[in-house]
Amino acid sequence: MSLTRPAAPARPEDARASRAKTLACSVTGAAVVALDGTVLTLVQPALQRDLHAGVAQVQWTGTGYLVAVASLLVLAGRLGDRHGHHRVFALGSLGFAAASAGVALAPGIGTVVLLRVLQGACGALLQPATLGMLRTAYPPDRLTGPVALRTGAIGLAAAAGPLLGGALVSAYGWRAVFLLGVPPTLAIGLLALTVREPRRPDRTAPGPSTPPPRARTGGDPLGALLLAGALGLLVHGLVTLPDPGAGGRAAATLAAATAAALLLVRHERRAPHPLLPPALLRSRAVAGGLAALLAASAALSGTLFVTTYFLQEVQRLDPFGAALRVLPLAVTMVLGAVLCPPLQRRLGPRGTALAGGALLTSGVLVLARLDAGSGAAATGLGAALVGAGFVALMVTATATVVRHAPEEHAGVAGGLQQTAMNTGPVLGVATAALLLALVPGGGFVPAHGAALPVLALVAALTLPAALALPPRADAPGEGAPRGRP
Repeated sequence: MSLTRPAAPARPEDARASRAKTLACSVTGAAVVALDGTVLTLVQPALQRDLHAGVAQVQWTGTGYLVAVASLLVLAGRLGDRHGHHRVFALGSLGFAAASAGVALAPGIGTVVLLRVLQGACGALLQPATLGMLRTAYPPDRLTGPVALRTGAIGLAAAAGPLLGGALVSAYGWRAVFLLGVPPTLAIGLLALTVREPRRPDRTAPGPSTPPPRARTGGDPLGALLLAGALGLLVHGLVTLPDPGAGGRAAATLAAATAAALLLVRHERRAPHPLLPPALLRSRAVAGGLAALLAASAALSGTLFVTTYFLQEVQRLDPFGAALRVLPLAVTMVLGAVLCPPLQRRLGPRGTALAGGALLTSGVLVLARLDAGSGAAATGLGAALVGAGFVALMVTATATVVRHAPEEHAGVAGGLQQTAMNTGPVLGVATAALLLALVPGGGFVPAHGAALPVLALVAALTLPAALALPPRADAPGEGAPRGRP
C-alpha cells in the first residue's frame, strides 16, 4: 500500500469533517470489538443454563467467531485496499450490528453459534479497516494522535467490559450484552457511508490518481478458504475429542485439518499473490513477534475461560462479582500500555518481551493454585500479573512486527498480527476445554486439574519467541527495510 499523503477534499472544512467522521468510526469500531471480546466469557455460564447447552456447544459461541475472524483478516485488509476501507468498514459494521441483534433474539444454541460465525466474518471486515481508514484520511506525520486515541479506546473498553457485562448479565440476562453493541455499530456503519473515500496517488505512476499496485490485486481467496478450513477443523477436532465415543471422529477431523494445512502451504508457494507472503515470514523479528502474540493470547484466553467457570460454578459468584475478582487484569493492562514505550526504550524489545513473558507465566501459575477456599487477594494477584505480562508482550511484539515487516507487505503484516491475536484464543480455549474434560475429578477447580499448569507452559513459549526480537528498537531485523529510522 502506498503511504503517500491522501488527496484532500476541495475545501479545508470538508477535510476536517471527513477526518472527524473517520476518527469516530475507527475509534468506536475498535472499542466495540474489544468490548465484545471481553464480555463473552462472562455470559457463557448464563447462556449455557438458559439454553440448556453443553460446555462444548457454548465454547463454539466463542471459537466459531474467532475462527471466522482469524481466517479472513488478511483477505479483508486487501479487500479494503482494493474497494475502499470506508465501504468495507460500513459493510462489516452493519453486518456486525445485525448479527448481534440476531444473537440476542436467538431461540437456541445452534442459532447462536451460526450467528456468532457471521458476526466473526463481519468483524474481520471491520477490524483491519479501522486502521486502513486512518491511513487514508491522515498524512503519515499526523497519524500518531488518531492511532493513540484508538488504542486508548481499546484499553478502556477492555477495562470496562467485564464490569459492564457482569452488571448487565446480573440485572437483565445474557441477551442484553449482545444488544449493547447494536446501536454504536449501526450508527458508525451508516456514518462511514457518508465519508468520501480519498484517492491515493501512486508515487511511481505519472498520473495523479492511479491507485497503488497492491490495491489492484484481488487477494488470495483460496488461501483464505484453506486457512479457515484448517483452523475450523483443528478446533472442532479438539472440542469433540473428549466426548465419549468421539475418538474416531475427532481423529478424522484432526487429520483433515492437517491435510488442509498442507494444501495451504503448497498453494501459498505457487500463488502469484499469496495470502502469507514468504518474504514477510522469513523475517526473524516478524516470525518471533507473531509467535509471541499467538502464545500469549492463547494463554490469556484459556486462563480466563477456566477462571471464569471456577469463580461462577465453584465459588458461586454472580457474573458481576466474578468480574470484580479479575478487574486487576484490566487495570494492569491499561497502566501497562502507558508504561511500555519508556520500558522499551530502556530494556529494548527483547528485554521488555522477556519480562512480559515471565510475568504472564507467573500469573497463570498463581491462578493454577486456586481452590474452593481461595479469596479475592489470590485471584487478584494472579490476574494482575497476567494482565501486566500480556500487555507488555502485545505492545512490544506488535510494534516489532510493524517495524520489521518489508515495506511492500506492511498491510499484510497488520492482518497477520490481528490473525495471531484472534487465532491464539481459539487454541487456548480449545486446549482448556479439552483438559477440563480429560480431568473430570478436578471439575473447574484449578488446583485439582491440569488446564492451568498446561496453559502456564503455553505462556512460557513466549520466552523463546521473545529471544527472536531485536535487542534494541533501532536494530534492523531480517526482512526489514534497511536505512529506515
